[in-house]
Amino acid sequence: MSGPARVLVVDDSATMRGLITAVLNSDPEVNVVGQAGDALEARAAIKELNPDVVTLDIEMPNMNGLEFLEKIMRLRPMPVIMVSTMTHHGANATLAALEIGAFDCVGKPAPGDIRPFIDLAEKVKAAARSGMRRTASAPAPAISPAAGYRVGRKVVAIGSSTGGVEALITVLQNFPKNCPPTVITQHMPPTFTRSFAERLNRLCAPVVEEAVDGARLEIGKIYLAPGGERHLQVVNPSAPCCRLVERDPVNGHRPSVDVLFDSVAELAGRNAVGVILTGMGRDGASGLLRMRNAGGRTLGQNEKTCVVYGMPRVAYEIGAVETQLPLNSIGEEILKLTAARKEGTE
Repeated sequence: MSGPARVLVVDDSATMRGLITAVLNSDPEVNVVGQAGDALEARAAIKELNPDVVTLDIEMPNMNGLEFLEKIMRLRPMPVIMVSTMTHHGANATLAALEIGAFDCVGKPAPGDIRPFIDLAEKVKAAARSGMRRTASAPAPAISPAAGYRVGRKVVAIGSSTGGVEALITVLQNFPKNCPPTVITQHMPPTFTRSFAERLNRLCAPVVEEAVDGARLEIGKIYLAPGGERHLQVVNPSAPCCRLVERDPVNGHRPSVDVLFDSVAELAGRNAVGVILTGMGRDGASGLLRMRNAGGRTLGQNEKTCVVYGMPRVAYEIGAVETQLPLNSIGEEILKLTAARKEGTE
């Protein structure tokens, strides 16, 4: 990308189009080149203006955003950022959009929000630079307990951001029902994480749930940090459990991957596996380095399969990543690192 990122704003509300346009045009590296009120107008505008990025409302007349997104991804793949209401229904629709191929999502502002769309410009610029790398390729064959996997004593911690919905589905669908206790921080708006945990629970063999304070870490369970006001940690070496803590954002995020990884490094040391997946920024890099320095094994998603090679790049550059792998190999590698070697060992 050379010059400002060229954006088409698609929303059936003129007020919302104006707000998004004003926010984006306040960044000198972004230029809104057009607006559209529905999918038909958007289709014509895409042909005429050839934007780098489209922001797309989910609920629109004539053709909703999901239907239009499917057509874009099939006929003219390009980076699309979904703009969604912060409701349970909006969260489900947004997750479907991310699986179809949307680059990322942002929530529509609530009444009285004094800083609406605070991170939209950064997401637009990242989308324009991404070149629409997709993580999607044939998933690796799922590994089941019948294939000989016997869980050891490891704890798995995973961090992800932009592109993480698709990446996490790919990794976790490899997990057997008796997977190691796994904790995840995925950068997501509030209300979205519960819907995502429910979606993962339907797709994966283990139990996947949104983490609650005090939940015991158990074999066969995956815990997803809730979006919003608290960070996820793991505590209590004698009986490891989830702890949700109220702290300021770290690296601009709450929950933060670094906060999770730091706690796992302290709790589990060499009995931990840390994994950093696709995402913008550097959250998780320093925490992953602490995990590696504490004796844990660490994996990073490689550049080719990342939607955004940001977090994994920083982690790799500072020496936090022991092994870089394509996305489809990460689930299998986690199981290799967490399997019991022989009776009485790991």
